[in-house]
Amino acid sequence: MKNYLNTIILSIAVIICVSILAISLVRIRTNQGAIAVTGSATTSFTADLIVWRGAFSKKATTSKEAYEKLKNDTAAVKAYLTGKGVKENEIVFSSIEMEENQKSLYTSDGKFIGNSADGYTLTQRVTIESNDVDNIEVVSRDITELIDRGVEFFSMPPEYYYTKLDELKIGLISKSTENARIRAEKIAEQSGGKMVKLHSASLGVFQITAENSSTESYNYSGAFDVSSKKKTAFITTRLEYLVK
Repeated sequence: MKNYLNTIILSIAVIICVSILAISLVRIRTNQGAIAVTGSATTSFTADLIVWRGAFSKKATTSKEAYEKLKNDTAAVKAYLTGKGVKENEIVFSSIEMEENQKSLYTSDGKFIGNSADGYTLTQRVTIESNDVDNIEVVSRDITELIDRGVEFFSMPPEYYYTKLDELKIGLISKSTENARIRAEKIAEQSGGKMVKLHSASLGVFQITAENSSTESYNYSGAFDVSSKKKTAFITTRLEYLVK
């Protein structure tokens, strides 16, 4: 009977201790809340690398004849580019692409009866990658001079990049984090609380758009503009602070 009484007393003591601990935990969690804020930062910059691509083709009855014609055009394109101040190591010609042409055959009454070989078309692609952004811009606009010389040159719009993007991003993260911290301090002050410590931090959207663009909007998946020389970078940072 005495052992049974001792067991009951011990059980009651354990229940009381657990209850006191639970109350303490509730008080701690109640007295220490959290503030989650999102900071942002932007900066404008100018691209320091340009990539410009183009292609030209020649058609002939035989592949050999088409190749000879294309080889002459390749020499003309290279001479034109270097004459405009483009360095040889900035010019890359890809391997030649060859396509066998086909023509449709019909009977005298207009009935289709099949295809037959109709010569070959050879295509040469060229890529110019340079830090001389302004000069390559001018060259890409004046490429019609090659067309006047009989070169069927197809030009793609230049693409603009920035080689110091990592440095720029680190600077933006620092500014965005500071922006978020200031916001958290203001919220804590207005609510009568005090920031204790940083609980968590994460990066949000990072994207690059054309400077002063009215057609591009910020989106969660981000964006990376390559069509404009002048750009704007944007980043967000989410911080969560414990407050009391």
